Amino acid sequence: MNARFELTGPQMDILSYPTWAQDMVSSCADARQGIVEHSMWDAMRAAKLDAISTRNFMVGVWPVIERFPGYMSHSLLKTRYGRSQGDDMARRWLVRNIRVEQNHADYWLNWAEGAGVAREEVLTGRSPAGSQALAEWCEEVSARDSLAAGIAATNYAVEGATGDWSQLIWESKAYAESLPIIGRKASLRWLQLHAAYDDTHPWEALEIVCALLGSNPPVDEVEHIGECVRRSYVSMSITLDRCMDAASSFDKVNEAAA
Repeated sequence: MNARFELTGPQMDILSYPTWAQDMVSSCADARQGIVEHSMWDAMRAAKLDAISTRNFMVGVWPVIERFPGYMSHSLLKTRYGRSQGDDMARRWLVRNIRVEQNHADYWLNWAEGAGVAREEVLTGRSPAGSQALAEWCEEVSARDSLAAGIAATNYAVEGATGDWSQLIWESKAYAESLPIIGRKASLRWLQLHAAYDDTHPWEALEIVCALLGSNPPVDEVEHIGECVRRSYVSMSITLDRCMDAASSFDKVNEAAA
């Protein structure tokens, strides 16, 4: 049996976690940084993201936003009360936060409308080809993989990286002022919630993963969790790429027609 895990310091300090978790996070840092440096955010921060890319982003990422409570429900079904410290932690945490994620779906639709993308377009519009990468991966890992892998890939990796990039947009005065004054506060609510420096969700998820695996898990389990985390980052990058590539292709078609 794996040695029981307990934090050795502040929850939001990676040094409080087992060496295997520190190494896993470090090994995936380059992929996570690639998301932060994505060209989507530079354009959005400067309030220069074109209307097509904005539409594709809001529609293309929507499946992840809409299904996030579902990913967490898949994880909840894998827990068994009293089986382990990690199971009990995961069960309480998932039950508490699933409803919160539903509210985030409402806030995303408000953001889309403020950015000029109609609610109906987000709900029923066609996603850019290939932009389903992140949604499909999150569904796969949360439904078919282990409890630890699902929480690591979605609640730690996806939520953590989302906090990184949303902070960049939230801090942009140019972007905020590009949204209509009427309804601006509601439009920015999703960004505000995800950009908080003190957002503990990803750290809580990492603590749960460590509680599930223990302080000294088998090497192959650690490698698998790392692969799942990295794949979340890569899938997020692919989704963003396709949202922007679709706009480029559209522009080229228009130029050829002209």
